[in-house]
Amino acid sequence: MMADQFPWLTAIILFPLLASFLIPVLPDKDGKIVRWYALGVGIADFALMCCAFWLHYNPSDTNFQLVENYAWMPLLGLNWSVGVDGISAPLVLLAGFVTTLAIFSAWQVDRRPKLFYFLMLVLYAAQIGVFVAKDLMLFFIMWEVELVPVYLLVCIWGGQKRRYAATKFILYTAAASIFILVAALAMGLYGDGNISFDITSLASQDYPLTLQLLLYAGLFMAFGVKLAIFPLHTWLPDAHGEASSPVSMILAGVLLKMGGYGLIRLNMELLPDAHIYFAPVLAVLGVVNIIYGALNSFAQTNMKRRLAFSSISHMGFVLLGLASFTDLGMNGAMLQMISHGLIASVLFFLAGVTYDRTHTMVMKDMGGIGQAMPVVFALFTISAMASLALPGMSGFVGELSVFVGVTTSDVYSSTFCTVTVFLAAVGVILTPIYLLSMLRQVFYGKDLALICDIDNAGSENLEDEGTACFGTDCLLPNQSFYGDARPREVFIAACFLVLIIGIGFYPKVAMQMYDAKTVAVNARVRQSYTVISQTNPGIYAGGFSSHKVAEVEVNSVLATVK
Repeated sequence: MMADQFPWLTAIILFPLLASFLIPVLPDKDGKIVRWYALGVGIADFALMCCAFWLHYNPSDTNFQLVENYAWMPLLGLNWSVGVDGISAPLVLLAGFVTTLAIFSAWQVDRRPKLFYFLMLVLYAAQIGVFVAKDLMLFFIMWEVELVPVYLLVCIWGGQKRRYAATKFILYTAAASIFILVAALAMGLYGDGNISFDITSLASQDYPLTLQLLLYAGLFMAFGVKLAIFPLHTWLPDAHGEASSPVSMILAGVLLKMGGYGLIRLNMELLPDAHIYFAPVLAVLGVVNIIYGALNSFAQTNMKRRLAFSSISHMGFVLLGLASFTDLGMNGAMLQMISHGLIASVLFFLAGVTYDRTHTMVMKDMGGIGQAMPVVFALFTISAMASLALPGMSGFVGELSVFVGVTTSDVYSSTFCTVTVFLAAVGVILTPIYLLSMLRQVFYGKDLALICDIDNAGSENLEDEGTACFGTDCLLPNQSFYGDARPREVFIAACFLVLIIGIGFYPKVAMQMYDAKTVAVNARVRQSYTVISQTNPGIYAGGFSSHKVAEVEVNSVLATVK
């Protein structure tokens, strides 16, 4: 059939990339045509990936699907090799969904709109390329390409300290990417002399444990920066604090998930023996992330920085799930990435909607704007409830799965599991406190004058370093529009909330896409654990493990959550 021969994934990657190169020739001066063009490209590409997965993706198959292999640089062993499985397919859909709505949310960009939408479409293509790359060097190339649009989007359309934040972002992420390149070369050149960067082939290689540990440590550094793991996280609050709302949506909704994806795809699948040794480190850092991020959120007076530290806290649950050695924990980690991608995106979008009216991110300066913007207040409240894991929301199912997965793990001792779950629960208790405090300060604070909080300077100073120039940010206080959410803004928020609530009430709609694959990955890790614990009784697990829960009981809990 022609449908089976059509290069679906290549088309999904190249379509927004090639479409971006037509933007400079569009006959558009005020940005109205280019924004509709970019939105149309985003919708078309998202529809294309939905069609491809609906027709040709089998969630019960744990192997790569829709595989395409094209010789690129045969002498160097480089191939254009792409494919999807249960780990990548839901994240591809998440990237397409979030980026398309981010383009729609950038409707008021009036400064260099052609360049803005060009970079957004290039970023769209690079994100998909990271998730579908089946060749490790192609993965690295797409990872690097993604950095450039983000740097420029923050540097040009950010706030007052945009250049500092953009430079910090590129230094952290580009420096960490070196570890991916070194690991790719080490794995590709290891063996009988045949150069291969194919992930499936690399997964079948038998690497010495010392090499695995070194590779794992390097990749963990690279993905730890992307996932904003303490202490590699400091770039994230600065980037979120200065980035425009659409860029923050992509940063929180998609780019952070690349770190979690890399940990599963490379660290766990390719280096399962090393994961046995590093799993307790992941668990400890997960707890640190949860508590540290939550406590730091209290100290933030800037709304976007508070949400940024909240993202750091929520990513701790991903680490806990990956370190649990249970199917339920792995499922919870994946669901947490999907859920947080949706929740963080809508929160940063609504933060941008609020900023568009008040021209300040300082929460105490907003006053009681709940009366003036009741629809925004309602949408913000629902989104905050989802972030604090209210039952019936997607965040609740993801965090519950991780908790139960860690609790029922038969690898760690009862003491280790109890302490880990208790400390993580402290973070869960802190989350509603700082989120409800944010709602109180923004929407229930003392009434203030409804004006923009920017310097009342002449229009000739709008291009100065100290002036934020995103959308109506460039307007003077006496020109600002102060009103409730527009239909476009309600539609964008509703798109996120429908999925958040839908997954909360029926998590199987998301979990069925990746369940078989995460079970297979965990089985591979468990197999390595069994072999290592037999040959090396002194491994860390010897002092931490004790069988506590019967396998049938674990399966019963897993079936209940699903």
